[in-house]
Amino acid sequence: MAVMNWNEEYSEEFDTYRKNRIRTSFYKYGSAKINYGEKLVEALPSADLCIRKYKQTGNTEYLLDAANYLMFEFMYPPAGSYFAPTDSSGSAGQVGMSINRMMEEADK
Repeated sequence: MAVMNWNEEYSEEFDTYRKNRIRTSFYKYGSAKINYGEKLVEALPSADLCIRKYKQTGNTEYLLDAANYLMFEFMYPPAGSYFAPTDSSGSAGQVGMSINRMMEEADK
């Protein structure tokens, strides 16, 4: 069984940069609670724009912005949204095959 190295599995730097952009955005654009809570700005389409821009430019700053938009969607979801933890059977899935799945397949 592998031992997890937190620094290889999670980026504290990403969180630091992401939080810094939240602080800057507060003064530049105003309160997230108002902008997203009152639906003045749409978080998911804005995240999509950031992902497209990242794909065009390779500038990882757009990934930080996309993450913040996704967080705002989580914080101020539209009516009818909810949080419910899921197991693998309820997963949205992923593109590609994880290393653990590859090893399981190799063992068959």
